[in-house]
Amino acid sequence: MRRCCEAVGLPCLFKGVGMAGARPPRFLLVFDFDETIVDENSDESVARGRALPEALRQSPRAGSYNEHMQRVLAFLGEQGLRAADFRAIYESIPLSPGMAELFQFLSKHHELFEIILISDANTFGIEAKLRAAGARSLFRKIFSNPAGFDRRGFLTLGPYHSHKCLECPANMCKRKILGEYLAERAREDVEFQRVLYVGDGANDFCPAGTLTAADVAFPRKGYPMHRLIQETQEKQPGAFRAAVVPWESGAEVARYLQELLRRK
Repeated sequence: MRRCCEAVGLPCLFKGVGMAGARPPRFLLVFDFDETIVDENSDESVARGRALPEALRQSPRAGSYNEHMQRVLAFLGEQGLRAADFRAIYESIPLSPGMAELFQFLSKHHELFEIILISDANTFGIEAKLRAAGARSLFRKIFSNPAGFDRRGFLTLGPYHSHKCLECPANMCKRKILGEYLAERAREDVEFQRVLYVGDGANDFCPAGTLTAADVAFPRKGYPMHRLIQETQEKQPGAFRAAVVPWESGAEVARYLQELLRRK
């Protein structure tokens, strides 16, 4: 040891999870959300089909995307979108291929995996989608930008935290979040044999760079995380230490995890 439901047919297997006397999970499984669990960027899903003003159609400056989305959500609130509208949008975003199958696998082996989600989306949208997919109970923790409704009924968004990482947007460094989570679990005497990271974006490459040779990175094939790993492997052989398992379908991740359990 080292450091630290119905819509997809998930059986009700979560009663008693985490109760005193239960064996600790062997693996920490970390998910991204946008274009990983769901097959779209949820920020783009919210704005799709809306006649945004020119200033909001332009790409935001580097490092200010969170602030850009604050302005987009304020505009949508002014256009009359309220909680039920946003919930319906997030619930309708399709899961990525094979993700339902992966969730089904994890529900059957929930005692072996501690599952968390780290995303630069927002807490309201993530919670809405996971509950609609019947998968919320799989996740012990969700780390994302805080979102809620103000007195006007507008969906508001904030930054997750501040940090000093030069590679990540100002509102979130997933490397910092993952490191702090592992340290917290270690203080609680929970250690994991492996960390398994499923993602797609450039901001997933940052935390994946902290993984060890015992760990596994699952980059979505052809997406920025995958390309950055490939570039690192070509330019600096051995610098990226984790095993790399690219995926196009969540079913491929499920099959790898099944083989991992068979080898133990």
